[in-house]
Amino acid sequence: MALLCVNIDHVATVRQARRTYEPCPIAAAHQAMAGGSHGITVHLREDRRHIQDADVLRLAEEFRGKLNFEMAATDEMVSMALRIKPVMAMLVPEGRHEVTTEGGLDVLSQESRVHEVIARLAAGGVRASIFIDAVPAQIEAAHRCGASVCEVHTGPWAHAVHGNGDRCDAPAALAELAKVRAAGEAIRAHGMQFNAGHALNYVNVGPVAALPGLNELHIGHAIVSEAVFTGLRSAVARMRACIDGAAAGVHSPA
Repeated sequence: MALLCVNIDHVATVRQARRTYEPCPIAAAHQAMAGGSHGITVHLREDRRHIQDADVLRLAEEFRGKLNFEMAATDEMVSMALRIKPVMAMLVPEGRHEVTTEGGLDVLSQESRVHEVIARLAAGGVRASIFIDAVPAQIEAAHRCGASVCEVHTGPWAHAVHGNGDRCDAPAALAELAKVRAAGEAIRAHGMQFNAGHALNYVNVGPVAALPGLNELHIGHAIVSEAVFTGLRSAVARMRACIDGAAAGVHSPA
């Protein structure tokens, strides 16, 4: 059964829209855990568009052993990761022009740098993950760099489902799901942990959650969107029901 880690970045996005103090991401993290989340995920971006340094420091203190830290492979973020000691630090691509992360990290084009960053994290006792596309060469590069975990980018699967009338059984969607499955098999064959995330929601999460060997799902936007109407604790519990039902082979209605 895959674990659920809830990304609370978009709670901070609402707060930063007014540059004020509410809604509080730390309160959101507590609500997510109360709803059944196994961990909390945040991405401290270079431009600080949502989560702020103070948020990260407080989350690291209150959720010791539960915080996943998404970061660019920069010296600034390596220093932050070594300071807060998250349960996992995930290297992601980052661009100021993008609305959200648009794809996996191109490990092949910067293998030396990624290897250096992972070595520094490991020396400081921080487990490293890489967010990658479902591409065999990228998985092999991640393994050479010493990654312990690979999180497969599920955006293409989610977009294929949505683009075909929210049908998870559409041929185009099934083709993308097969890529995620194959990537997961390759990741595990290299001795790394298989995680997945990006653009997953209550409609499309089931088939991904049912993939063999999947360890964790990192989901944020869909849960925070649902929370606008039902509350965060309820939204997390509903996602947990979808994931657990898929793992048990039971359909959980969206």
